[in-house]
Amino acid sequence: MIHDVVIVGSGPAGYTAAIYAARAQLKPVLLAGSVTAGGALMNTTEVENYPGFTDGILGPELMTQMQEQAERFGTDIRYEDVVALELEGEVKRVRTEEAVYETRTVIISTGSEYRTLGLPDEARLSGHGVSYCATCDGFFFKDKPIVVVGGGDSAMEEALFLTRFGSSVTVVHRRDELRASAVMAKRAMDHPSIDFAWNSVVVGLNGQDALESVVLEDTVTGERRELEAAGLFVAIGQIPRTELVSDVLTLDEAGYIVVDSPSQRTGVPGVFACGDVADPLYQQAITAAGSGCRAALDAEHYLETLRA
Repeated sequence: MIHDVVIVGSGPAGYTAAIYAARAQLKPVLLAGSVTAGGALMNTTEVENYPGFTDGILGPELMTQMQEQAERFGTDIRYEDVVALELEGEVKRVRTEEAVYETRTVIISTGSEYRTLGLPDEARLSGHGVSYCATCDGFFFKDKPIVVVGGGDSAMEEALFLTRFGSSVTVVHRRDELRASAVMAKRAMDHPSIDFAWNSVVVGLNGQDALESVVLEDTVTGERRELEAAGLFVAIGQIPRTELVSDVLTLDEAGYIVVDSPSQRTGVPGVFACGDVADPLYQQAITAAGSGCRAALDAEHYLETLRA
């Protein structure tokens, strides 16, 4: 059987693409993975900035509702891990450990993952003080001490945003000057609520049920000290999940899939990318969902050209 649409990955982008493709009677197959179905929002607590939910909604609940909506319109969701993609030619092949799917179009929504500090307690305290998204979780640390790790533009943006909530914001950077652009660096350094811990790295996290403090190590002297922190925001970059397509699709310098904006078309006919894997800038659930809509519409239009 040759499918019209196979979607690789889930999350807001993949599920939205599935909803649109299914409503267009394209009978999409969505390969959600055996472990990562739902994407990054499965590890998020309350989502308060997704339109339509006045009182907020838990990340896993939002993904479950999107999944059920996609299934209601006829999406075939399979919890299989994709191990290889053959994207050249009119008929593409998507290989999992269980099967080979032949399809005329492929929508890639494999997302990205936050770079972590690699500390022993980091995973345990994720969602309990450790966060990787200020716009997602900043509100939960109102009037509490906050630490931001990083020295680039994204870290400065996070720190500036978090001054709306925290009783204090301390930026921890491993060097004695920022990597951020001059404008962003000046804006952060001039802000009265932001302090800097220069030549420092976070080497330890303290807290049983929630984060209470972090341990800093001076990169010059090796001296260690403890810093109170209810919230730790790690802003040291993201890693797009492009290992399956890195030798076929064009990637930008940061490793994200390049699309023909404002569409979600890649450089290979019949292949589309959406969500965080093709978005180095916004990385929000709502923008991912929007790009999933575009990818499905692009795939539908492409299929029409094949049938013309």
